[in-house]
Amino acid sequence: MSGPHDDPEATGQLGGAAGLKDVVAAYVGLTKPRVIELLLLTTVPVMFFAQRGIPPLGLVVATVIGGTLSAGSASAYNCVYDRDIDEQMRRTRRRALPRHMVTPGAALAFATALAVISTVVLAVWVNPLSAGLSLGANAFYVFGYTMVLKRRTTQNIVWGGLAGCFPALIGWTAVTGELSWVPVVLFAVVFFWTPPHTWALALRYREDYANVDVPMLPVVKNAREVGRQIVLYSWVMVATSLLLWPVAGTGPVYPIAAALLGAVFLLQAHKMWSRARGTEDLSIIQPMRLFHHSNLYLSLLFVAVALDPLLFR
Repeated sequence: MSGPHDDPEATGQLGGAAGLKDVVAAYVGLTKPRVIELLLLTTVPVMFFAQRGIPPLGLVVATVIGGTLSAGSASAYNCVYDRDIDEQMRRTRRRALPRHMVTPGAALAFATALAVISTVVLAVWVNPLSAGLSLGANAFYVFGYTMVLKRRTTQNIVWGGLAGCFPALIGWTAVTGELSWVPVVLFAVVFFWTPPHTWALALRYREDYANVDVPMLPVVKNAREVGRQIVLYSWVMVATSLLLWPVAGTGPVYPIAAALLGAVFLLQAHKMWSRARGTEDLSIIQPMRLFHHSNLYLSLLFVAVALDPLLFR
């Protein structure tokens, strides 16, 4: 596989006199560890829920390792393809490729190695279905989102965000070996959570995206409309999260947590929308407040997913 931005650089050397620690840090950075953390947070709790208790430790470890390597591979491919725009954006210009800490060829080989190893780990120590779902999510993120959607449509992260929903399916199939409506509900929660989460961040960095011609919604629409869209998706997200209660027959912990967390999230989304009316001043709109709150919301919601079967078997 190769991207459209082939680099004539063929030395295979790192820029400057980078030491081993810098090299390791550069390769780790290609995997976007903070993104991986969030993906694993939607994988492991679903395993607890599917097991209706504590799943086998070996299975959890294998799923986490396979999922980590797969997500890291997708992120590394993304870094290779997007290195031209990453050099121009404040949020991304300190990544390994814009800083020439890693060559594009080396990063591509690294991404491919991670993809192969992750697929083998999941296929051998988890099951083929989970391995296939993981590989499919990786391919969709690279080919669907990075190479097709991201630079062409304001709906880029709406549909591109599908790749980030797969961990809920993978966590479930790792335990059960089959799909059902339960993980599909959680898949949908993450799907509807992604636009409010990403658009809040994109609003903060909309000038960066505009400068590199990436048509994120906050680039082509004013802040008020972005706020309105965030509120709409937030309502659907909260409604979807409550569906797990009747679909899965949960105990009381999950629906109570989902209702409370959802109410707080909706309050934050409406507040941001209100602040965006009549102004484009980011210091007034404060989109990063919602962005950080969205991380907390998803984390606590999936903690409730894990705790519910432990407390009410």
